Amino acid sequence: MSGTTPSICIYKSLLRGAAGGMLRQSTAVGTGLRGSPVLLHQFGISNNRRCFSITSPSRIKEYFPIVKTKHIVETETTWKHPVFTESQMKDITVAHREAKNWSDWVALGTVRLLRTATDFATGYKHPAAGKKASAESKDFHMNEHKWMVRFIFLETVAGVPGMVGGMLRHLRSLRRMKRDMGWIETLLEEAYNERMHLLTFLKIREPGWFMRLMVLGAQGVFFNGFFISYLISPRTCHRFVGYLEEEAVMTYTHAIKDLKDGKLPKWTNMQAPDIAISYWKMPEGNQTMLDLLYYIRADEAKHREVNHTLANLNQGTDPNPYASKYDDPKEVRPTKTAEVVKPTGWERDEVL
Repeated sequence: MSGTTPSICIYKSLLRGAAGGMLRQSTAVGTGLRGSPVLLHQFGISNNRRCFSITSPSRIKEYFPIVKTKHIVETETTWKHPVFTESQMKDITVAHREAKNWSDWVALGTVRLLRTATDFATGYKHPAAGKKASAESKDFHMNEHKWMVRFIFLETVAGVPGMVGGMLRHLRSLRRMKRDMGWIETLLEEAYNERMHLLTFLKIREPGWFMRLMVLGAQGVFFNGFFISYLISPRTCHRFVGYLEEEAVMTYTHAIKDLKDGKLPKWTNMQAPDIAISYWKMPEGNQTMLDLLYYIRADEAKHREVNHTLANLNQGTDPNPYASKYDDPKEVRPTKTAEVVKPTGWERDEVL
């Protein structure tokens, strides 16, 4: 704490905030993150007064640096990310699947409730899809720090459903001594992809103690809630994730617009982290922060499609269309790539 007690630091921070009219800012936004030392150096930002950090300035270093060993050069992933073209990513649009039954309404209502809570926690006020901007949201401005708070918090939650669903289906397959028809791999790959989003953002901003506590609490509640819900109704859970990804696509679309409109100047010429360039196979000339947001939005769009599609299937017997080979390769079918994107998902009779 650089010789300053936490209470004094907090008091001084509040005084500075009051002078600048910043007391309305969300607590999560104000204390949740601290800058990556590499990027702080790049932008010439001083990070000496870190009242809400548990790491002393003298000990701060790159977040999760590469572990060097005598013989291992690199660890490779089993799940190689498909190559997205620039046109495919820019064609992604905000979309919404209308609720058709009680299961859909439960899923949609839960997502809306969680969004309200998350917006409050992260200080986010953009209007919801299909709704007009209020006077408050019109005057609201997201900066780079606020966006990163939202991204990191959301990605820590987004990586949970795929892992829980894959784990439960794996255990079910073991208990019943039957095949799972390709669902497990897709769900685990989705969880891995969401985790890569998180790791990428952590190369840009390092979370402080308040953000860590938020993540710890949210993960504990959400994991157990989703675990029980998936045991009761996996169909509702997949519809829930589909609606959740609709919100994610909308969030990244807002961020992309803000960046293109010049509202996020620190990100204008920022290079994407090396971990992102390697994972998404980002080509030369398309390795900026804007390109990174396009890639992540495309991922969320595919998760939206996959989960809406899985929710339309028979949860116990139908094969996973994203892990299946079809008799006619020329016919348009579900695919892992962004070559074919169906925002509201495929109906059962279209894939089976």
